[in-house]
Amino acid sequence: MSTHDGGCLCGKVRYRIHGPFHQFHLCHCSRCRRFSGTAHAANLMAPADSLEWLSGEDLVRRFDLPEAKSFSRAFCSECGSMVPHLSRGSDVAVIPAGGLDQSPDMDPNDHIFWEDRAAWYEPGIGAKKYAGLPGA
Repeated sequence: MSTHDGGCLCGKVRYRIHGPFHQFHLCHCSRCRRFSGTAHAANLMAPADSLEWLSGEDLVRRFDLPEAKSFSRAFCSECGSMVPHLSRGSDVAVIPAGGLDQSPDMDPNDHIFWEDRAAWYEPGIGAKKYAGLPGA
């Protein structure tokens, strides 16, 4: 059985996922872009009972967008990093891929809400690349 550990930026919230991930979506919806401040959210899905909190569960805050059927986010109240949460009305844990300590054992399945993608997403893929800060 595979396990994946992860945590927030400040390190106060730590978690473990037991077993394989079932899905890996790159979500381009305007809500995910607004919440993350990025071109898309990268979320893994696993059974709810595969999520184990190792530390800092009391620091996790959750936001459920009232007018949305299923949009939720959880974050560390100390540093604001996204952390796993249970999807509303289902038995699925949503795990932000960027919070894992190692790469997940699967590649993204798809880009969802592609028509909502940021106009600058595809030009950004072709932009110059640097190993660190430019000019450093």
